[in-house]
Amino acid sequence: MVNPKRASALKPGQPGDGPVVYWMSRDQRAADNWALLFAQELALQRQVPLLVAFCLVPRFLGATRRQYAFLLQGLQEVEVTLSKKDIPFCLLTGSAERELPSFTSGLGAGQLVTDFDPLRPKRQWKEQVAERINIPFFEVDAHNIVPCRVASPRQEYGAYTIRPKIHRALPEFLEPFPRLQKHPFTGQEGKPTDWSAAARTLRVDDSALGVDWLKPGERAALRLLRSFLENKLEDYDEQRNDPTLDGQSNLSPYLHFGQLSAQRVALEVEACHLPHAKKDAFFEELVVRRELSDNFCFYNAHYDQFVGIPHWAQETLNAHRRDPREVVYSRQEFEQARTHDELWNAAQREMVRRGKMHGYMRMYWAKKILEWSESPEEALQTAIDLNDKYELDGRDANGYTGIAWSIGGVHDRPWQERPVFGKIRYMSYGGCQRKFDVAPYIAHNAA
Repeated sequence: MVNPKRASALKPGQPGDGPVVYWMSRDQRAADNWALLFAQELALQRQVPLLVAFCLVPRFLGATRRQYAFLLQGLQEVEVTLSKKDIPFCLLTGSAERELPSFTSGLGAGQLVTDFDPLRPKRQWKEQVAERINIPFFEVDAHNIVPCRVASPRQEYGAYTIRPKIHRALPEFLEPFPRLQKHPFTGQEGKPTDWSAAARTLRVDDSALGVDWLKPGERAALRLLRSFLENKLEDYDEQRNDPTLDGQSNLSPYLHFGQLSAQRVALEVEACHLPHAKKDAFFEELVVRRELSDNFCFYNAHYDQFVGIPHWAQETLNAHRRDPREVVYSRQEFEQARTHDELWNAAQREMVRRGKMHGYMRMYWAKKILEWSESPEEALQTAIDLNDKYELDGRDANGYTGIAWSIGGVHDRPWQERPVFGKIRYMSYGGCQRKFDVAPYIAHNAA
């Protein structure tokens, strides 16, 4: 049974007699999905069919062909898996606020379930859908191990304030997943999706094409997870901040698209026969830092804007607005990696080519955009735009929070004051040189 604390009623009411619809959005997987399991529980209780619908919007927050290709290939696998469970998959194309009410009404659906997402556009979609339907509508947090609303009722100051709350709740929520059942109540069979036709409905930038080093989908995600646990976890803490080493998990695209559950990763990490000290750094990032990011975006409506950063950061950046900049670059110069800093250029090229910049370099990359921009507002927008265009895990609470940390001091503290940055934490080329050997990284990502 799904813990009822995971679910929130977006629209109360009496269930109808028709099927239960799960509106899949953030969590694009058939296995280890609390929202899908909750929807199946509702359908089993009422002995009605269960359907899964995904609404493919023609454009979303600057996503390009690269991210949509990853998403669509993952969904094809979801459709195949669900068909074996006698759960039809329906791909809708168009705006969610129009398509979902029409779809549920046409089916005579009795209840609607969706997954949790802290981002502003997704929350607006849900509000609009709720206004246009007359059936119960539930949201289930299938992305966080400790549901966001349960972990804290307010925006947290930092990891040090949310960490004890999450750790206290983990015994209740870090539990094994039940299996999705083959659904015993079936209705009209769904038609196979025309994926080529669906791709043609997109109105997106084609300049960032797909990548071939990372395969989409649940099976590929689990293979990569097993490889990470067997080959990298033991040395993760020592290697994770060195961009010249292959020490990172590379799981973030799968976690972003919900093709892999963070809870499944946590369960597998716990089961590893390694000392806790070897697991702690990864567990901190996977659980505390990820869930802190959702907390920030859920409780701060301005998570992607200057007014959303802490007051001390706004004050110090305002005090240094007129400081002379050593150099100022345009958005085009940043995008084309045409700065005087070859380390920064290498990081930008890594992101453009691979769709994933090393995590340590993403901090340096964002802070230098602040240093070389005319204003902190322009720096925030440039970093968000480039991140969301090229990163496979862009348009994500982790990305917005990471940029807000780098440029706006979110979840950080004031540091020594300096020009342009004020009291925002500073990172330098020399600091990177002391951290790792920059020459191989630059050479590997040369023009």
